[in-house]
Amino acid sequence: MNCPFCDHEETKVIDSRLAGEGRQIRRRRECLACHERFTTFEGAELVMPRLIKSDNRREPFDEQKIRSSMHRALEKRPVSADVFEESMGRMVHKLRTM
Repeated sequence: MNCPFCDHEETKVIDSRLAGEGRQIRRRRECLACHERFTTFEGAELVMPRLIKSDNRREPFDEQKIRSSMHRALEKRPVSADVFEESMGRMVHKLRTM
């Protein structure tokens, strides 16, 4: 990783710990050239799959579009908001792991 102060290419990690509810890693680094210290946050970049429409064009996944469609389909059914949110969470999680 390049130092943000002197742009030297070599740094060393002094300390690492979890941050952001365990979804990120906070690293304290020191530049080997200028000895300045700085913090970096690392996390996974989650890319959702693209959807293939009936006319074979590809479209990015839109959680809000599915959420509104499911809400419309279930509005006159006895489904609680908790069950709805839980099922949405499971569905999005399954899509992310594809």
